Amino acid sequence: LRNSEETESSTRVLKKQMRQVKNPFGLEIPHPATASVTKGVRLRPDCLEDCVLTCYWGCSVQKLHEALQKHVYCFRIKTPQALEDALYSEYLSRQQYFIKKNDKEEKYCQLPEDAQVVDFGPVPRSHYPLIALLTLADEEDREIYDIISMVAVIHIPDESYRLPCRILYQYLLLAQGQYHDLKQLFMSANSTAPSSSETSPGERSTDRSLLEKAGLAEEEPELQEENSKDCVVCQNGAVNWVLLPCRHTCLCDGCVKYFQQCPMCRQFVQESFPLCSKKEQDEDESTLI
Repeated sequence: LRNSEETESSTRVLKKQMRQVKNPFGLEIPHPATASVTKGVRLRPDCLEDCVLTCYWGCSVQKLHEALQKHVYCFRIKTPQALEDALYSEYLSRQQYFIKKNDKEEKYCQLPEDAQVVDFGPVPRSHYPLIALLTLADEEDREIYDIISMVAVIHIPDESYRLPCRILYQYLLLAQGQYHDLKQLFMSANSTAPSSSETSPGERSTDRSLLEKAGLAEEEPELQEENSKDCVVCQNGAVNWVLLPCRHTCLCDGCVKYFQQCPMCRQFVQESFPLCSKKEQDEDESTLI
């Protein structure tokens, strides 16, 4: 037992050293409910520079992951041609769009009618429905940014699996030869339900179980929660700390030192990192003043 003077955690949680990197790529699915293999899908890019969006239907799962390894050990995937060389043309169809800087116009991507594909077969599947590759169009920009391309693995509903359209994985490819799996952060929930979440918990659990059978589910469930700016403990400080491995973002600078377990899910915290430094917070506050 501890008395009131010993409430601070005796074992410090490791604070992960982070490096801020600007990501020039953004991609979202504006109308997931209308997407299907036969009807196609609309994608909305949001890029800081001129980019090229290349969509690959029916890409080989094995070849894609081999291509990611080639980015690390052999050559850098900074152009669509580099990815196609690594894939050995193991895909059904390819579409390409030039994206102007800050252009958020929706791009329509669809399999050609002569492909005559209505589903991608039983599990375990050997091909992803859709891969979207974003690369920098200007060669000079590739020298400026650490992140030179982004690969998004997208699930598209078909005759076999009618799960809603969603981005399953996003891989950020760095100029130095690494790649990172972009992960969602889970924020604390307010009393109001988010507008983007229209499915019931039962439907979400069904969706997840089907994704697990298909080998496409992430390790952690997709929590449908609304962002809150207040710390879940003191309800006063601004949320700033991300806890790993659960990725809950729920504690302020003052409360994080008291917890070895996440207050949201009770998982032991192995590492943590701040969303912004104290200097950045002070600058934001001075701007608001």
